[in-house]
Amino acid sequence: MATSVKTLEMIFDAFDGRRVTLRVLDPREDLQGSEVKAVMDDIIAKDIFSASTGASLTDIYAARIVQRDVNPVELPA
Repeated sequence: MATSVKTLEMIFDAFDGRRVTLRVLDPREDLQGSEVKAVMDDIIAKDIFSASTGASLTDIYAARIVQRDVNPVELPA
């Protein structure tokens, strides 16, 4: 049986030039762009996360909701 999975992706630029993506499963259906931007601004201001290299997140690059269908494959015993 196929299931649909939604993920909020918040994409940031890091100080070292890399891009960092934070993913949140099952975002609210009524989520507004202004709410996402406020959270992303807070993450940057409080230096909550960093790139794998340790570089601080410096700017918002993008945000998006990704939806994908997952179809399990039945394997014989």
